This record gives sequence, C-alpha cells and structure tokens, in this order.
Amino acid sequence: MALRSGDRKLSFDILASAESEVAIPRSHSDPPRLQNGASASSPPRKRKKRKLRKGKSSLNSESPTTETPFINGDVNYSSTLSTVTEAASVVPDLDSEVTLSSVYGALRQRNVGNGVTGGCSEVNSDDSGSSKKDDTAKEEVAENWTAGGKESGQQGTEMNGRKLEKDGTLDWKEWMAEDANYISPMEKSPVKYFLEEVYAGYSLRSTTTLGNDKERERVYDTIFRLPWRCELLINIGFFVCFDSFLSLLTIMPTRIVMVFWKLLRTRQFKRLSSPELSDFGCFIALIIGVTLLQQADISLIYHMIRGQGIIKLYVVYNVLEVFDKLCQSFGGDVMQALFNSADGLANCSPENMQFWVWRFVSDEALAVAASVIHSFILLAQAITLSTCIVAHNNALFAMLVSNNFAEIKSNVFKRYSKDNVQSLVYFDSVERFHITAFILFVLAQNILEAEGPWFESFLYNALVVYICEVMIDVIKHSFISKFNGLKPTAFSEFLEDLCKQTLNMQTENSNKNLTFVPLAPACVVIRVLRPVYAAHLPYNPLPWRLFWMLVLSGMTFVMLASLKMMIGMGLRKHATWYVKRCQSRKLHPD
Repeated sequence: MALRSGDRKLSFDILASAESEVAIPRSHSDPPRLQNGASASSPPRKRKKRKLRKGKSSLNSESPTTETPFINGDVNYSSTLSTVTEAASVVPDLDSEVTLSSVYGALRQRNVGNGVTGGCSEVNSDDSGSSKKDDTAKEEVAENWTAGGKESGQQGTEMNGRKLEKDGTLDWKEWMAEDANYISPMEKSPVKYFLEEVYAGYSLRSTTTLGNDKERERVYDTIFRLPWRCELLINIGFFVCFDSFLSLLTIMPTRIVMVFWKLLRTRQFKRLSSPELSDFGCFIALIIGVTLLQQADISLIYHMIRGQGIIKLYVVYNVLEVFDKLCQSFGGDVMQALFNSADGLANCSPENMQFWVWRFVSDEALAVAASVIHSFILLAQAITLSTCIVAHNNALFAMLVSNNFAEIKSNVFKRYSKDNVQSLVYFDSVERFHITAFILFVLAQNILEAEGPWFESFLYNALVVYICEVMIDVIKHSFISKFNGLKPTAFSEFLEDLCKQTLNMQTENSNKNLTFVPLAPACVVIRVLRPVYAAHLPYNPLPWRLFWMLVLSGMTFVMLASLKMMIGMGLRKHATWYVKRCQSRKLHPD
C-alpha cells in the first residue's frame, strides 16, 4: 500500500507538472470526486475491487515501478510513466492546447464511454498474474492510450474550435467592427467630440424634452391667466367680507332699532322672527366682545411683544395666525348652530318653547365665548404687526419674508382637490380683510401716539404689507394649480359660485360658500376707534359732550351706510352680469 501511494503521488506529480505548463480544459464527463476517497459503487463492485487489488498486488510484485493504477469512482485507470510518455510522443502537434493534459483528458473520456474495454479489463479478468499476460495488457493499454490520444486531439480541436466560435460571437471588437459608422468614444479626439455636440441638436436634449402646444399653454396659464383670475377672485371675496362687515355695523343696528320702535309704538310684545332673533344674538355677542376688549391694556401688550426678538415675533405671529384660522372655521359653525336655534325658537309650538329657549341660550353663550376668544387673538395679531411696523430694525421685512415663504412651503407642494383649492382661496380673502383691519389698527395707534411726520412711513409700510401679500397669494395659487392640474377656468367657476352666493342663489353644494363671521373684526375695530373719537370730544360741559358724541356717531353711521350701499350694489351688479355671462357661455360654447 505504501508503494501504491508513492506511485500515485508520482503519477499526480507528472500530471501537475503538465497542468502547470498548459491549462487543462476539464471535460464535463469527468467522474465526480467524492469526499475522503469514498466510492459510490454498489456492493457487487466492491467484490470486483477486491479482485482488482489482488491482481494489482501480483503485478506490483514483478514490476513495482513500471505501472501505477489508481481508482476514481466506478472506473479503474491504469497508467505508467512509460506509457504516458509514449502516448504523448504519438499525439500529433495540432494546437498549443493539445498537449499531454488534453491527451490524458481524452483518454479518460474514451475509457468512460467504452466501458473500459482496454487493458484494464484484461487485468481484471486475469487472476493468475502471469508476466506474459501482463506484458500483453500493458501493450494493449499503450495502444489504447495512443489511439485515445489521437481521438482526444481531434475532439480537443473540435471543442476548442467551438469554444473559439462562441467567444467570437461575444467579442466586443468584432461586434463593433460590423458597424462601419460607429466610432468608439475612446478613439474620438476632444475637439471632434465637442464639434459633434455643437452640431448634434439643441444643447439640453439630454435633460429636457421637446414640448407641445399644451405645455406652452400651461406655461402661459401659470404666468398670466391664473394670477389674474386668482387675484380677481380674492378681491371679490375681500369685498364680500367687507360688505358683511358693513352689514353688521349698519343693517343690524337699524333692524334692532326698528324692532324697539315697533314695540314702543304698538306696546304689544310679539314673538320675534328668526332674522330678528339672529340679529339680537349677534348684537349681544358684539356688545360683550367690545366691553371685554375695553378692559385689555393695549400699551402693556405692545411693550411685552416689542421686547421680544425678531425670531420670537415671527413665531408669535404664526401661532396667532393659525389660531385665527381655527377660530374662523369654528366660529362659522357656531353661528350656523345659533341661527338654527333662532329659527326653531321662532317657529316652535308653545309646548316646546322652554326647550328651544334653553337651546338658543346655550348656543348664544357658545357664540359669545367663541367671538371673544377670536377677538383677543385678532387684537394680539394686530399689536404684533404694529410692533414690526414701528420697529427700526427691519423686523417687518424679516417677519413678512419668513411668514410668507413658510406659507408657500406649507401649501404649494401638497395635493389638493378642486374644492380644497376653492376653500383655500376663500381663506385668503378673509385673511386679506383681517390684514386691512390690522392696518386700520396701526393707523389709529399712529394718530394717537405718533410724533412728527409719520403718514409717509405708515403709507410705505402698508403698501409693503399689501404687495407682499398679493405676491405670495399669486405665487402660491399659480403653482398649486400647476401641480394639481387645475386650469384657469376652475377659478372662473369659483367666481361664479361666489357671485351666486352674493345674489342669494341656491347653489348645488353649500360647502362651496364663503364663510366669514365679522363679529371679531368688528370688536377689534370698535375697540381701536373709540379712543380716537374720545380724543376729539370736548371735556366739558357734559351735554355738549353728549351732543358731539351723537353727531360723530351719526356721521360715522352715514358714511358706513353709504359705503355699504356702494359696495353692496356694486357686488350685486357685478354678480348679475357675471352669472348671465356664464350661463350664456354654457348655452352657446362657441
């Protein structure tokens, strides 16, 4: 066994030296190597192996260095150094790859395919161990190896030919050589590449695409048509809010005075109608709100806010603006509940009178609380804006830039439905009116406390605030419409709904209506203008003071009523014209 292992080592050394010279292509028909040299043969093959080992021992006893058999799997190979060298000498010089390794590989393929019919089978069949048969077996093995080497050379050549053909189909250079017009980028000179880029087409073809008429219309919609229609809608909404504000200060007091005049004239108390109960509910909320705002010290709040830094002013203004929008939305729902209770109280039966009275009282208390809280929020917001305008460290510009661009960032890159965009436009109309109330507050403060020439500075700051607000609204709604695929005709539809609301026409969806509760702005304006009127009244005597109070109140009422008639009639005339125009376009699209 030691001699066997030594001979096997010698045989593998020869093969290793041959493989170190030339790469041996391994055939797919090679028998698999099992771990630990274990054989995968069946039990009958084991008996055959034992016979083989006996025959090998007899052969090894006569010529120990001549022949070295080795076993791999089910196939027995018997090779000698002399036979391998003879087979290698017989193999013709075909290619560089057809060497000893290819001959040996072809021999293995041949022996596996033919079931080992050569000298190895004769060795297995002869158990006598005679030297004559051994020589005959060795000669047959040599002949088989020589013939197998020739065949393996031919097979190796064919195999190598197929391999070269396969590699040729994947050869990049041959594939590129087929296209005579193609030139590799590595072979181009920089100047030639630059000239090709110059004459290739438009310069941004790699990052932009060629547009069409639809894309062109979209660009001009974003720049011109959308801003114009959006600003028109916001301005009409602003005047609708202003008309409602003037109605609260003129129409509502007039109707209340008429109710008391009727009561004094007839001296008979009758159940109030639903509009009259609603007017009384709004009047009570207005009186309570103004009374509580009178208790607030504006100068103290002003100095507290002024002592903060610019960043804190920005944070305070944004917090107040968020609560303003929340109170505006909640206040509209509360007023709807109050008007519903007023309608139920006016039309209820005597048996349900107590229930509806308590319901109306509870809704009125909730409406008063909501209006008072909203009034204080608007007053603090107006004082903050006044602080930024009066300050000399560019706090106004810092606050406007930060606040407005934060508004763009929070709204532009979101997905909105068509109804949500309409509600957003209505919120901007209400915000525009609130800013007007804040500017009026700043004007009143300057009249009372400013020293020296202040009107030019006030006018400049007011224009800056309005221009910034208009620009931000235009940019915001233009890009919201662009990103959400809304056309300018959508804003025309919004304006049509607003005009129908102005004419008190019933729309398909009441949620599309502009909701504005003027109670809180009215409380702030009355609170601000009262000290201005009081500063121009005489102190003594008291009757003369009361007389001038009535005169100034009458003049103010006449001016507000005149303004109400102008704005109300103008809105109705515009709404009538626009609704007829839209209806005619629907009937005659051409």
